Amino acid sequence: MLRSFQHTSRYTLDVLSSRHVCRPRALATASSINAKCRLSRFEPDQIIDYDDLARRIQKCREILGRPLTYAEKVLFVHAENLGDEKFERGKTQLKLRPRRIACQDATAQMAIIQFMSAGFDCTAVPTTIHCDHLIVGRNGQHEDLPQALDQHREVYDFMSSAAKKYKMGFWKPGAGIIHQTVLENYAFPGGMMVGTDSHTPNAGGMGTIAIGVGGADAVDVMSGLPLELTAPNVIGVRLTGELSGWATPKDVINKLTGILTVKGGTGSIIEFFGPGTETLSATGMATICNMGAETGATTMTKSLTSISPN
Repeated sequence: MLRSFQHTSRYTLDVLSSRHVCRPRALATASSINAKCRLSRFEPDQIIDYDDLARRIQKCREILGRPLTYAEKVLFVHAENLGDEKFERGKTQLKLRPRRIACQDATAQMAIIQFMSAGFDCTAVPTTIHCDHLIVGRNGQHEDLPQALDQHREVYDFMSSAAKKYKMGFWKPGAGIIHQTVLENYAFPGGMMVGTDSHTPNAGGMGTIAIGVGGADAVDVMSGLPLELTAPNVIGVRLTGELSGWATPKDVINKLTGILTVKGGTGSIIEFFGPGTETLSATGMATICNMGAETGATTMTKSLTSISPN
């Protein structure tokens, strides 16, 4: 299946099904970077080794005997059981090891309580709590923030003390929206993370595989257990040209959602590639990936051609 449509006078999307994105593509080649980098500026002891990722990608190719899309590369290098059985999209159960967990305040409470009952001293992977969802926006920060602090002080105090005890990052009320905070501070190309929010795929704007999960799955990952996920299909979306006039990245995902419908992405990763992706900023791609939940997709991400060491 290949469908093409005109989005604006100079912008085109092509939507390809899984069987079409199995073939080699220049945009799915391994990164040319040769470096070790910190996972974030807040965790200097956590390292991402791109040389090691490249070696693991090659091993995944050998196991599956075929080229991989960018999304598959990132997903499979975080799978601990790839090759244990015959791989089949939509059927094989992957056991994944995400590198990070991000929790928003409305969903973090029960997850933290469950984790506390597990008896661990700290989380198995870097975890952050972001206090943004309990703030109701009405009249601006000068009124809304004090009101939220007054109404939810007990909740904030609990999460703050729990974060300190279990070595989690804590972004207090007013520090920023979870998705933008993650994009600016924690997302990175080739990374995988989970978040207790359906719009966690926002981090895909930086080439991260970011999956929204429930509190129970988050607690599993916090406790050192793998995230179990049915191997998703891959839907390739080729972007060409550039946006013009009043068109915005939001229009791209709105059009795609209209084509796929709210169920069309179910059980799939949607991967954007093509020259059009190079004309969009990281925040523009994040805007597109943010709405992955509206198509039912497991996540969305951008295929990367290269990564600058800077």
